[in-house]
Amino acid sequence: MKIMVVCGNGLGSSFIMEINIKKALTEMGKVADVDHTDLSSAKSEQADIFIGAADIMAQLSDGGRTVVSLENMMSIPEIKSKLEPLLA
Repeated sequence: MKIMVVCGNGLGSSFIMEINIKKALTEMGKVADVDHTDLSSAKSEQADIFIGAADIMAQLSDGGRTVVSLENMMSIPEIKSKLEPLLA
């Protein structure tokens, strides 16, 4: 399972989200390869799940990708609630 964390620039915010997603996965007892990138690069990346801030994720949704939009990228409970059904 590969999770790609996406932000507009691929720098600070996606790295913070990556850390929070890893914490959420640990709390759920799940294992996944988690990486981060910018929106432009994400369009050519391969991953099982793409996750990022709601304001940019619509640009990545093409009907073929599993895209998760976060309202609060710092919220581990939100991350867990949105990833849990996809990792079951």
